[in-house]
Amino acid sequence: MALIVHKYGGTSMGSTERIRNVAKRVAKWARAGHQMVVVPSAMSGETNRLLGLAKELAPGKTDAAYDRELDMLASTGEQASSALLAIALQCEGMQSVSYAGWQVPIKTNSAFTKARIESIDDERVRKDLAAGRVVIVTGFQGVDPDGNITTLGRGGSDTSAVAVAAAMKADECLIYTDVDGVYTTDPRVVPEARRLTSVSFEEMLEMASLGSKVLQIRSVEFAGKYKVPMRVLSSFTPWDIDIHEEAKSGTLITFEEDEKMEQAVVSGIAFNRDEAKISVVGVPDKPGIAYQILGAVADANIEVDMIIQNISKDGKTDFSFTVHRNDFARTMDLLKEKVVPALGATSVTGDAKICKVSIVGIGMRSHVGIASKMFRSLSEEGINIQMISTSEIKTSVVIDEKYMELAVRALHKAFDLDQA
Repeated sequence: MALIVHKYGGTSMGSTERIRNVAKRVAKWARAGHQMVVVPSAMSGETNRLLGLAKELAPGKTDAAYDRELDMLASTGEQASSALLAIALQCEGMQSVSYAGWQVPIKTNSAFTKARIESIDDERVRKDLAAGRVVIVTGFQGVDPDGNITTLGRGGSDTSAVAVAAAMKADECLIYTDVDGVYTTDPRVVPEARRLTSVSFEEMLEMASLGSKVLQIRSVEFAGKYKVPMRVLSSFTPWDIDIHEEAKSGTLITFEEDEKMEQAVVSGIAFNRDEAKISVVGVPDKPGIAYQILGAVADANIEVDMIIQNISKDGKTDFSFTVHRNDFARTMDLLKEKVVPALGATSVTGDAKICKVSIVGIGMRSHVGIASKMFRSLSEEGINIQMISTSEIKTSVVIDEKYMELAVRALHKAFDLDQA
């Protein structure tokens, strides 16, 4: 008998009929003899609806007290879907119980709207499993040391599921979504995109960090740190599909490099529209400048992605970096008001109409000329590269947003990702 964690996304929980189908699927696994923990997201659109109400009441408001109430509000979406799923399971003849994150408890820090999990007490859940119950745990949320409800940020239900699987040493964590696995790129952009039967943890981590929406990056980080076996598969297959067939479907996130990974030079193309570029112009070229710029940004709880510093000229340089588009205006204001005057820089410029496109593959470690092939392909399409970032298994470029789909299609073809 295995301990299995199922995670269901918002579209999988999008209506009472879909919740009923989820319950039937979970019941099938439980009747097969498995201990089941289920982590559902809020019903599709519910979190946006709730946060929209808050924005309507307090447009433009941003402070710690407001963020605390946002977490109190947003957490109710998952509580509702968890209770509904427990009710649906009971109607299937299964003993079931739902818990909010604070009831488990899932303990986090106090960074409202962006909290990080610090520990999970699994005693209560294990007692229920031992008693033959299916346990539903709300995704996306936890409780801080002061007893405040916190949320983990968008996509946090993936993180919750993998964290629960890690804490309980689950045999596998199955992430059910509205797609049937991880693809070479988004099929809506490239219809020829292929589903991967397996992808390495390192590749999945890069793809998630670079804009792939299939898995939330922190969930992949958790999986890697605690070696949680993960599989991405669809909740829209028939619920009564043979359990052994279902257990081998989708895409396996693997921690072992095999011989085929040596052959796959590039496994996928990731892209992210949610980027904005900021440049601090005319910065004095001296030690500590990068820290003075990025330290102030980090203190404001703003995440920085790509970073470039230009060659010094006449003792001055330009310092460019990217942030999430939602943080663009706040970062620009911070730099103009505090950082530029303190540094004696010339100005701050920004561009919120950029995107990041990346190629990812473990095979890049042992093959040369991959980046130059990428750059040649973009050049042939007349696409200008604004920034470049590389690691052992990925190369990312920042380009004008209007060229994003053209770039993705060109790169997908250039690296033969449409070929099985």
